[in-house]
Amino acid sequence: MNEPFVRSAAPGSASAESDGVPNSSAPQAESAFVGPGEPANPVNPANPNPEPAAAAGTSNPVAALDAAPAPVSERDRRFMALAQAAAEEARAAGEVPVGAVLVRGDEVIAKGFNHPISGHDPSAHAEMAALRAAAQTVENYRLPGCELYVTLEPCLMCAGAIMHARIARVVFGARDPKTGACGSVVDAFANPQLNHHTTVIGGVLEDECGAALKSFFADRRRASRAARAAARSEGGAEASGASDPAEPL
Repeated sequence: MNEPFVRSAAPGSASAESDGVPNSSAPQAESAFVGPGEPANPVNPANPNPEPAAAAGTSNPVAALDAAPAPVSERDRRFMALAQAAAEEARAAGEVPVGAVLVRGDEVIAKGFNHPISGHDPSAHAEMAALRAAAQTVENYRLPGCELYVTLEPCLMCAGAIMHARIARVVFGARDPKTGACGSVVDAFANPQLNHHTTVIGGVLEDECGAALKSFFADRRRASRAARAAARSEGGAEASGASDPAEPL
Protein backbone atom coordinates (compact mmCIF):
# COMPACT_ATOMS: atom_id res chain seq x y z
CA MET A 1 0.00 0.00 0.00
CA ASN A 2 1.29 3.46 -0.84
CA GLU A 3 1.74 5.73 2.16
CA PRO A 4 -0.54 8.77 2.42
CA PHE A 5 1.01 12.06 1.36
CA VAL A 6 0.19 15.61 2.37
CA ARG A 7 0.49 18.85 0.41
CA SER A 8 0.03 21.97 2.51
CA ALA A 9 -1.08 25.37 1.24
CA ALA A 10 1.71 27.60 -0.01
CA PRO A 11 3.06 30.15 2.46
CA GLY A 12 1.93 33.66 1.61
CA SER A 13 -1.01 32.42 -0.45
CA ALA A 14 -4.55 33.66 -0.16
CA SER A 15 -6.38 32.14 2.78
CA ALA A 16 -9.33 29.82 2.37
CA GLU A 17 -11.57 32.48 3.90
CA SER A 18 -10.61 35.19 1.42
CA ASP A 19 -12.00 35.76 -2.03
CA GLY A 20 -8.64 34.76 -3.38
CA VAL A 21 -7.00 38.18 -3.69
CA PRO A 22 -3.35 37.56 -2.88
CA ASN A 23 -1.37 39.92 -0.69
CA SER A 24 1.12 41.56 -3.03
CA SER A 25 3.49 42.15 -0.14
CA ALA A 26 3.61 38.46 0.80
CA PRO A 27 6.13 36.20 -0.94
CA GLN A 28 4.52 33.72 -3.30
CA ALA A 29 6.44 30.54 -2.52
CA GLU A 30 6.14 27.13 -4.11
CA SER A 31 3.33 24.96 -2.80
CA ALA A 32 4.79 22.49 -0.33
CA PHE A 33 4.49 18.85 -1.36
CA VAL A 34 5.04 16.58 1.59
CA GLY A 35 5.73 12.92 1.01
CA PRO A 36 6.22 10.28 3.69
CA GLY A 37 8.38 11.91 6.35
CA GLU A 38 9.39 14.78 4.06
CA PRO A 39 9.51 18.29 5.55
CA ALA A 40 7.52 21.04 3.85
CA ASN A 41 10.27 23.42 2.67
CA PRO A 42 9.04 26.16 0.29
CA VAL A 43 11.45 27.16 -2.43
CA ASN A 44 13.62 30.17 -1.58
CA PRO A 45 14.44 32.09 -4.80
CA ALA A 46 17.78 33.11 -3.30
CA ASN A 47 18.65 29.48 -2.57
CA PRO A 48 16.70 27.21 -4.94
CA ASN A 49 18.61 24.08 -3.84
CA PRO A 50 18.78 24.21 -0.04
CA GLU A 51 20.22 21.40 2.03
CA PRO A 52 17.50 19.21 3.59
CA ALA A 53 16.78 20.09 7.18
CA ALA A 54 17.89 17.68 9.86
CA ALA A 55 15.26 15.77 11.77
CA ALA A 56 14.61 16.84 15.32
CA GLY A 57 17.19 15.36 17.65
CA THR A 58 19.60 14.30 14.92
CA SER A 59 22.29 15.90 12.82
CA ASN A 60 21.78 13.51 9.93
CA PRO A 61 19.77 15.24 7.15
CA VAL A 62 18.82 11.90 5.59
CA ALA A 63 16.96 10.95 8.75
CA ALA A 64 14.44 13.74 8.10
CA LEU A 65 13.51 12.21 4.74
CA ASP A 66 13.31 8.66 6.10
CA ALA A 67 11.13 9.50 9.10
CA ALA A 68 7.85 7.60 9.35
CA PRO A 69 4.82 9.40 7.83
CA ALA A 70 2.13 10.74 10.12
CA PRO A 71 -0.58 8.11 10.66
CA VAL A 72 -4.00 8.60 9.13
CA SER A 73 -6.33 10.07 11.73
CA GLU A 74 -9.48 8.28 12.83
CA ARG A 75 -11.40 11.39 11.78
CA ASP A 76 -10.17 11.08 8.21
CA ARG A 77 -10.96 7.36 8.19
CA ARG A 78 -14.47 8.04 9.46
CA PHE A 79 -15.33 10.60 6.82
CA MET A 80 -13.69 8.57 4.05
CA ALA A 81 -15.89 5.63 5.09
CA LEU A 82 -18.90 7.88 4.52
CA ALA A 83 -17.55 8.74 1.07
CA GLN A 84 -17.24 5.01 0.40
CA ALA A 85 -20.89 4.56 1.34
CA ALA A 86 -21.78 7.26 -1.20
CA ALA A 87 -19.70 5.41 -3.79
CA GLU A 88 -21.85 2.32 -3.24
CA GLU A 89 -24.87 4.38 -4.26
CA ALA A 90 -23.14 5.02 -7.57
CA ARG A 91 -22.45 1.29 -7.97
CA ALA A 92 -26.11 0.48 -7.28
CA ALA A 93 -27.06 2.89 -10.08
CA GLY A 94 -24.67 1.19 -12.50
CA GLU A 95 -22.17 4.07 -12.36
CA VAL A 96 -18.43 3.95 -11.60
CA PRO A 97 -18.35 3.83 -7.77
CA VAL A 98 -16.89 7.15 -6.66
CA GLY A 99 -18.34 8.98 -3.68
CA ALA A 100 -17.68 12.22 -1.84
CA VAL A 101 -18.75 14.01 1.33
CA LEU A 102 -18.25 17.65 2.19
CA VAL A 103 -17.53 18.43 5.83
CA ARG A 104 -17.65 21.65 7.83
CA GLY A 105 -16.11 21.19 11.25
CA ASP A 106 -17.36 17.73 12.24
CA GLU A 107 -20.63 17.99 10.32
CA VAL A 108 -21.31 16.45 6.93
CA ILE A 109 -23.21 19.15 5.04
CA ALA A 110 -23.41 17.38 1.66
CA LYS A 111 -22.62 14.19 -0.17
CA GLY A 112 -22.44 13.20 -3.80
CA PHE A 113 -21.76 10.23 -6.01
CA ASN A 114 -20.66 9.75 -9.58
CA HIS A 115 -23.61 9.74 -12.03
CA PRO A 116 -22.68 11.19 -15.44
CA ILE A 117 -24.42 8.37 -17.37
CA SER A 118 -27.80 8.47 -15.66
CA GLY A 119 -27.63 12.25 -15.35
CA HIS A 120 -26.63 12.79 -19.00
CA ASP A 121 -24.07 15.17 -17.55
CA PRO A 122 -20.31 14.93 -18.20
CA SER A 123 -19.66 17.10 -15.14
CA ALA A 124 -21.62 14.90 -12.72
CA HIS A 125 -18.62 13.59 -10.81
CA ALA A 126 -18.94 12.86 -7.11
CA GLU A 127 -17.01 15.98 -6.11
CA MET A 128 -19.14 18.22 -8.31
CA ALA A 129 -22.36 16.75 -6.90
CA ALA A 130 -21.15 17.30 -3.33
CA LEU A 131 -20.02 20.87 -4.05
CA ARG A 132 -23.34 21.76 -5.66
CA ALA A 133 -25.34 20.27 -2.79
CA ALA A 134 -23.19 22.04 -0.18
CA ALA A 135 -23.48 25.39 -1.95
CA GLN A 136 -27.26 25.03 -1.97
CA THR A 137 -27.27 24.07 1.71
CA VAL A 138 -25.25 27.08 2.89
CA GLU A 139 -26.60 29.35 0.13
CA ASN A 140 -23.13 30.41 -0.90
CA TYR A 141 -20.94 29.40 -3.81
CA ARG A 142 -17.90 29.84 -1.57
CA LEU A 143 -17.27 27.10 0.99
CA PRO A 144 -14.33 28.40 3.06
CA GLY A 145 -13.07 26.18 5.85
CA CYS A 146 -14.78 23.09 4.41
CA GLU A 147 -13.11 19.77 3.64
CA LEU A 148 -13.87 17.41 0.78
CA TYR A 149 -13.44 13.65 1.15
CA VAL A 150 -13.55 11.65 -2.08
CA THR A 151 -12.74 8.02 -2.80
CA LEU A 152 -10.79 8.76 -6.02
CA GLU A 153 -8.19 11.43 -6.80
CA PRO A 154 -9.96 14.46 -8.32
CA CYS A 155 -9.63 15.22 -12.03
CA LEU A 156 -8.76 18.63 -13.48
CA MET A 157 -12.41 19.66 -13.75
CA CYS A 158 -13.09 18.86 -10.12
CA ALA A 159 -9.81 20.43 -8.99
CA GLY A 160 -10.86 23.70 -10.62
CA ALA A 161 -14.26 23.63 -8.94
CA ILE A 162 -12.64 22.83 -5.59
CA MET A 163 -10.41 25.88 -5.88
CA HIS A 164 -13.27 28.15 -6.99
CA ALA A 165 -15.29 27.00 -3.96
CA ARG A 166 -12.31 27.84 -1.69
CA ILE A 167 -12.22 24.36 -0.15
CA ALA A 168 -9.59 24.32 2.59
CA ARG A 169 -8.63 20.65 2.46
CA VAL A 170 -9.08 17.69 0.10
CA VAL A 171 -8.66 14.10 1.27
CA PHE A 172 -8.79 11.38 -1.39
CA GLY A 173 -8.51 7.62 -1.34
CA ALA A 174 -7.29 5.85 -4.48
CA ARG A 175 -4.92 7.49 -6.94
CA ASP A 176 -6.02 7.86 -10.56
CA PRO A 177 -3.15 7.16 -12.97
CA LYS A 178 -5.19 8.29 -16.00
CA THR A 179 -6.85 11.57 -14.98
CA GLY A 180 -5.62 12.36 -11.46
CA ALA A 181 -4.94 16.07 -10.94
CA CYS A 182 -3.31 15.84 -7.51
CA GLY A 183 0.01 14.55 -8.75
CA SER A 184 -0.71 11.32 -10.62
CA VAL A 185 -0.99 12.94 -14.08
CA VAL A 186 -0.87 16.67 -13.37
CA ASP A 187 -0.65 18.62 -10.12
CA ALA A 188 -3.27 21.35 -10.30
CA PHE A 189 -2.95 22.29 -6.63
CA ALA A 190 0.81 22.88 -6.67
CA ASN A 191 0.88 26.00 -8.85
CA PRO A 192 2.01 28.93 -6.66
CA GLN A 193 0.45 31.48 -9.04
CA LEU A 194 -3.07 30.40 -8.15
CA ASN A 195 -5.02 32.71 -5.87
CA HIS A 196 -6.21 29.92 -3.58
CA HIS A 197 -4.26 26.98 -2.20
CA THR A 198 -5.85 23.82 -0.86
CA THR A 199 -4.17 21.29 1.40
CA VAL A 200 -4.26 17.86 -0.24
CA ILE A 201 -3.96 14.49 1.50
CA GLY A 202 -3.94 11.34 -0.62
CA GLY A 203 -4.00 7.61 0.03
CA VAL A 204 -6.51 7.50 2.91
CA LEU A 205 -8.12 4.03 2.84
CA GLU A 206 -6.47 3.70 -0.56
CA ASP A 207 -6.63 -0.09 -0.71
CA GLU A 208 -10.32 -0.20 0.15
CA CYS A 209 -11.24 2.59 -2.29
CA GLY A 210 -9.15 1.02 -5.05
CA ALA A 211 -10.63 -2.43 -4.44
CA ALA A 212 -14.16 -1.08 -4.92
CA LEU A 213 -13.22 0.35 -8.30
CA LYS A 214 -11.36 -2.79 -9.40
CA SER A 215 -14.24 -5.05 -8.46
CA PHE A 216 -16.69 -2.84 -10.36
CA PHE A 217 -14.70 -2.97 -13.58
CA ALA A 218 -14.03 -6.71 -13.15
CA ASP A 219 -17.78 -7.33 -12.79
CA ARG A 220 -18.47 -5.19 -15.84
CA ARG A 221 -15.90 -7.08 -17.91
CA ARG A 222 -17.41 -10.42 -16.87
CA ALA A 223 -20.89 -9.21 -17.78
CA SER A 224 -19.64 -7.97 -21.14
CA ARG A 225 -17.96 -11.29 -21.91
CA ALA A 226 -21.10 -13.20 -20.88
CA ALA A 227 -23.25 -10.99 -23.13
CA ARG A 228 -20.92 -11.53 -26.09
CA ALA A 229 -20.88 -15.28 -25.50
CA ALA A 230 -24.69 -15.36 -25.32
CA ALA A 231 -24.94 -13.37 -28.55
CA ARG A 232 -22.55 -15.76 -30.32
CA SER A 233 -24.46 -18.76 -29.02
CA GLU A 234 -27.78 -17.34 -30.14
CA GLY A 235 -26.38 -16.43 -33.54
CA GLY A 236 -24.97 -19.94 -33.96
CA ALA A 237 -28.30 -21.53 -33.07
CA GLU A 238 -30.13 -19.37 -35.61
CA ALA A 239 -27.65 -20.23 -38.31
CA SER A 240 -27.99 -23.92 -37.53
CA GLY A 241 -31.77 -23.74 -37.67
CA ALA A 242 -31.70 -21.96 -41.02
CA SER A 243 -29.62 -24.75 -42.60
CA ASP A 244 -31.98 -27.56 -41.57
CA PRO A 245 -34.29 -28.87 -44.35
CA ALA A 246 -37.91 -27.86 -44.06
CA GLU A 247 -40.25 -30.46 -42.68
CA PRO A 248 -42.82 -31.81 -45.18
CA LEU A 249 -46.33 -30.46 -44.90
